[in-house]
Amino acid sequence: MTPWYKELSRPEKRTFWACFSGWGLDAMDTQMYALAIPTLIAIWGMTRGQAGILGTTVLIMASLGGWAAGILSDRFGRVRILQITIIWFSFFTFISAFTDSFWQLLVTRSLQGIGFGGEWAVGAVLISETINPRVRGRVVGALQAGWAIGYAIAVLMSTVLFNYLPPATAWRVMFAAGAVPALLVIWIRRNVEEAPLYREERARVDASGDQPRIGEVFARPIRATTFKAILLTFGIYGGNYVMITWLPAYLKLVLNLSINSIGGYLAINILGSFAGAFLNGWLADSIGRRKTFVTIACCQAIAVAIYTMTPINLTATLVLGFVLGTLQSGTAAGTGAYLAELFPTRIRGSAQGLCGNAGRAIGAVMPTIVGLISIRLHLGLAMGLCAVASYLIVVIAALSLPETRGRDLSGSGGVVH
Repeated sequence: MTPWYKELSRPEKRTFWACFSGWGLDAMDTQMYALAIPTLIAIWGMTRGQAGILGTTVLIMASLGGWAAGILSDRFGRVRILQITIIWFSFFTFISAFTDSFWQLLVTRSLQGIGFGGEWAVGAVLISETINPRVRGRVVGALQAGWAIGYAIAVLMSTVLFNYLPPATAWRVMFAAGAVPALLVIWIRRNVEEAPLYREERARVDASGDQPRIGEVFARPIRATTFKAILLTFGIYGGNYVMITWLPAYLKLVLNLSINSIGGYLAINILGSFAGAFLNGWLADSIGRRKTFVTIACCQAIAVAIYTMTPINLTATLVLGFVLGTLQSGTAAGTGAYLAELFPTRIRGSAQGLCGNAGRAIGAVMPTIVGLISIRLHLGLAMGLCAVASYLIVVIAALSLPETRGRDLSGSGGVVH
């Protein structure tokens, strides 16, 4: 599924690795929190509701950060803003290591979320504008594999630290290591350039003086597409964040697995996530964006329902963990290229940041809902109901949006009437 890599030019490869690494390190910093939830519940006496609020808040802030970073990238360049967002989320992940209460962590995690949302939005636009339309789905979809690798690094780090250090120390060391991604900025500054497509558009804007407006994503005829795209990402991330946020706690609190066993189960899930990124790209370029979203979301709803709401044994749980990882990554991987193809170059950063991250923000209520309703319902049932409902929304939204496979992004390409 990866012959496309040989076709990429040297600048395209450098841009790919910059975005891939940024997304992977972003995932590492973000998933540290999910892995620390059981420890913080035990040490701080934090409730499940508070844990859900922390997960939700960072995603809401990510929506604001993504939109702001997208707007800035339309004006000042994708590469420059990408560097700033990486430094931002690295710094506030590091600061989180020194918090001593739920409220302090709420502040640092919220600020970290701004950089998290901004990095994804700007990186997705940069790579979409750089890559040839014929293989755009596969290349941009492959970036999701970076998330799996970043998640794997976080799980490995968590397993080692919690085995050799007291829990009260281990989670702090893990967050402190979140400063490492800032080093990627040095390489980006030396090796990554703006896409010619963006430079040409900026030259036209500068010559005409017609700067993109903040609210332009809500102007006609783009408005309807904006709201439908937000609905699509809401469904995708609402369901995915239920599983990503609560899976470690589910394995520990419901299945009563040890730290080492949890690491093994998550490793299988992450391996599936890695495979899912390539599966989505291959399908999206072969059968189209819409059919890919619908197919994967339907399979996802069925798999989640079986995993969380039926009495399966540990072997089946392990196998289904791989399937879930594949499908979770499979839906999320398609958003980068698809959102870029729906909007014109002059507001592509703003639209990508808003639609991708507003969907995250609205979907972010799902982990909180799980935490709240799990007080009365079994945790698995709460997870399953929220996730399945989210994936059905994906199907509805995908069927309402146009097909964009192979769309030219130059000039006004991407405008949907």
